[in-house]
Amino acid sequence: MLLNRRLFPIAKVKFIINRTSSNINSTNKWISPISNFNYLGVNSYSTSLNVKPASSGIHYITHADLSSQQIYNLIVSAIQHKHNVKYLNKQSGQPLSGKTLAVMFSKRSTRTRVATETAVAYLGGQPMFLGSQDIQLGVNESLLDTSVVVSSMVDGIMARVGSHSDIETLAKYSTVPVINALSDMYHPTQILADLMTMHEVFGPQPKDESSYVAHLTHPKETLPGLKVAWIGDGNNILHSMLVTFPKLGVHLSVATPKGYDPSKDVVKIAQDEAVKTNTEISFTHDPKEAVKDADVIVTDTWISMGQESEKAKRIKDFAGYQVTSSLAKDGGAKPNWKFLHCLPRKQEEVTDEVFYSPRSVVFQEAENRKWTILSVIDALLVKKSFD
Repeated sequence: MLLNRRLFPIAKVKFIINRTSSNINSTNKWISPISNFNYLGVNSYSTSLNVKPASSGIHYITHADLSSQQIYNLIVSAIQHKHNVKYLNKQSGQPLSGKTLAVMFSKRSTRTRVATETAVAYLGGQPMFLGSQDIQLGVNESLLDTSVVVSSMVDGIMARVGSHSDIETLAKYSTVPVINALSDMYHPTQILADLMTMHEVFGPQPKDESSYVAHLTHPKETLPGLKVAWIGDGNNILHSMLVTFPKLGVHLSVATPKGYDPSKDVVKIAQDEAVKTNTEISFTHDPKEAVKDADVIVTDTWISMGQESEKAKRIKDFAGYQVTSSLAKDGGAKPNWKFLHCLPRKQEEVTDEVFYSPRSVVFQEAENRKWTILSVIDALLVKKSFD
């Protein structure tokens, strides 16, 4: 797991360059062993290369790297940005004028992309979207090479990747801050939006829609003690909740079908933090058990991108996991419980009755993606600190 402010020593690596037929493709072109990760060969000469991991200061990869205060700082900053921009019509002062953020997405995105590009534009910078068809993100060029090259031309990188090791590699060799826009292990910006929304919902309420009061109360006064019930897959959203909520004193009850449990390593991180903050974390395969006394019920897609071939099996395995009013009532959720979903939503995950009800704050949650991503970009590229 990549830690912020980590200094990496220069690593001298021996590469045995093989010019045998195994390094020649069907078009008879030479394939660099560094590009296709074929670092070892035989019957060839060798050379020593200096591979120097970079130290750009800080990255935003997972909340496991941050302290509770640093997480709170991001939430408070996001709330203040929302108040300043949406309600006071304040300008940013263009602190990123002349700066570019590379938005490198290997997967489709709606909320994260729109939030990122509008946030960078507000700060006066230029977002440069680079999709999977635009650059060779791990295809025909190693992530190491991509990280070194792209980071030499931009001021920050926001990357949506597949394997979590990809975002770690990008961050390790980048000379500029890297933001995790989603990996198969974590989705930290989504959890910031969830926490901001919970603060707005359970804190003091404005007199009308034209006013905003969330900035007048610190999240430390509203978030600790809340109970969130997760009903769904043991995926990257749940992982991000597990490494975040215990640090803030937010209780978490998890219900996943058998065989869809979260990572044991992530659970261990959560349990260690929970002991420090006296926070409750529980796991079950019974959704009704999980929602007991819940302030918030959360679910997510049962079928993530890349899992389409598993659709029939997953829908069968997740039978009984649809969020419904009766589930909440029978399970004993609190009378004023609220519903969250990171979107896009499928009807098998939650009924229309819940999704479009006053209990649902999913669109407020979606909008808050902008303000929380703005907060992260501001911290890394402008303030250059989470503190």
